[in-house]
Amino acid sequence: MAYKHIYLYTFIAVCFGASVFFVHYNYSFYERPIAKVTKTTLEDKTEMIDIHHNKDHLYTQSIIAELKNGKEKGQLIHLTNDYSSSGAYDQEYHVGNELFVEIKQSTEENANLTGTIKDVKRDQYVLIVAWMFIFTLLFVGKKQGLFSILSLAINAVLLSYALDVYLKTSDISLLLICSISGILFTVISLLLVSGFNEKTYAAIISTLLGTFITLLITYLVMWFTSGKGLRYEEMQFVTRPVQMVFMAGVFVGSLGAVMDVAITISSSIFGLYEENNNIPVKALKTSGIDIGKDIMGTMTNILFFVYISGSIPMLILYLKNASPLGFTLSMNLSLELARALAGGIGIVLTIPIGLYISIFFVNRMRAKV
Repeated sequence: MAYKHIYLYTFIAVCFGASVFFVHYNYSFYERPIAKVTKTTLEDKTEMIDIHHNKDHLYTQSIIAELKNGKEKGQLIHLTNDYSSSGAYDQEYHVGNELFVEIKQSTEENANLTGTIKDVKRDQYVLIVAWMFIFTLLFVGKKQGLFSILSLAINAVLLSYALDVYLKTSDISLLLICSISGILFTVISLLLVSGFNEKTYAAIISTLLGTFITLLITYLVMWFTSGKGLRYEEMQFVTRPVQMVFMAGVFVGSLGAVMDVAITISSSIFGLYEENNNIPVKALKTSGIDIGKDIMGTMTNILFFVYISGSIPMLILYLKNASPLGFTLSMNLSLELARALAGGIGIVLTIPIGLYISIFFVNRMRAKV
């Protein structure tokens, strides 16, 4: 057993080293020219003051970089970068940064190469964060952590494929595609993490029932109220039915929270049963309700903060431009609050659903003994 762990850790270490080495020298795999900054000079600085007397500085940066791929590999290129102190749409570059550039063709022979900056090459930083995430999961979860990584990768591929199918086939409803994907997400994730057992089966059934009931309640509320109060302006460039896109977002967003609650209730009930096979059903119900009450508040808060956090920049922008508070909140938070409320309903409903389904499976196990 110890040798298996050694082999596994050695394999992970080799993968880590190989991937880190690859992303630092993978310039030839990119079609777009990449330049590594070797020198920067501040050329100009302008101070601007808006109507609210807030200062913003505009800078002009002269950059010399070395091209790392393409037929001009090894040559120096001169770039200009305009950025502001706020850094909302731009940023300052430093020596060592790797940039995607567009080379301007010069008609003069022996002229210095010039170009414009298109983007920043960040794959090495993304890789470091990804490996930190993987190491943490493996260190804490060990075998279950490995299966969690596998389920995450599989679900990401499934979601990407589902969206690709929807974009290519306008006849199929996005909600239908997301529903099928959600069933696959639930089954794959819980089976990989918890295995093939009654606890997992109870969690799967609870997750699907809780999620689809939540979706049904959300649809009925929107139907009775005609969607009043929901502002779809942020989806104004979507060429598909925005209500359907919103419902699909509610479904996928609620699924994760509901799944968490379902597996928590299921694991707790089966854990109590494994400790004492003769525990009364009444005691299981009492313990399950107590556990549900403890996680209900924290999970709903998590949903609220997750949805609201993405709107903070727009809230600040609206309020800084003297927009009325009610209009600002309505424009930026109506959809997020609706998603959070729908997810909260799913969390609350899943507690009794998961409890009684888990007890049902426990009673079946007792009947087999």
